[in-house]
Amino acid sequence: MTEINFHCRTSASRFSGIKSFQFEIEKDDGIIKIKAMLDLNYQRTVVAYHGCDAAVVTKVLSGDDALTPSEKDYDWLGPGIYFWEHGPQRAYDWAKEEKNRLPGKIQSPAVLGALINLGQCFDLLDIKNTGLLQTMFPKFQRLILENKNPMPENKSVGGTHKDDKTLRYLDCAVVKFSLDQMAKDGSHYHTVRGVFMEGDPAYPGAAIMLKSHVQISVRDTRCIVGFFRPSPSSYVAAT
Repeated sequence: MTEINFHCRTSASRFSGIKSFQFEIEKDDGIIKIKAMLDLNYQRTVVAYHGCDAAVVTKVLSGDDALTPSEKDYDWLGPGIYFWEHGPQRAYDWAKEEKNRLPGKIQSPAVLGALINLGQCFDLLDIKNTGLLQTMFPKFQRLILENKNPMPENKSVGGTHKDDKTLRYLDCAVVKFSLDQMAKDGSHYHTVRGVFMEGDPAYPGAAIMLKSHVQISVRDTRCIVGFFRPSPSSYVAAT
């Protein structure tokens, strides 16, 4: 087995800059096969985006800083580093919204792009996994009752659509409980992925919402193959 460094360079309008990604290759009857992150077995790679301050983008790309996992008890996919899958504009909109909420946190909204290998993914677009949450919930409920704690509830926040319930206290608690239980049985997940229906209807009578998106929570940073700086034209021009 031979290890190489692969430098990702592209002329596509939404990418700019160069980042080194590490791969392994092997030869089989003269055919070279590229194997990315062989310690992760889901082997599906996606392009995703993280909304943040422009200074964070610069520091992460230079290697002077790293993204830190969110541990908020309303993060709907549980703890991890959050990305919007194929959603640079949604990441940028979130960064602008966060600037209005917390001016000290974000001064110049920006977007950091990433290539993510999902690894062993707890994918909530797979009915096997949503069914597993359904099975886990009675166990979670019993634990809450035994400890005499109040049942967490998903809540709306001011300025958002009334049905969005963006503060996902219940979902976060159930996902975290389920993943912790499975970890005790030897099943460890590197990422969690889910679709979030959000915002107003796209048109009268629609069940398609304006801000719907797919989010990924990266629990294991080995899944982040590399970062890049998206071209602002991929998200600023559309606003």
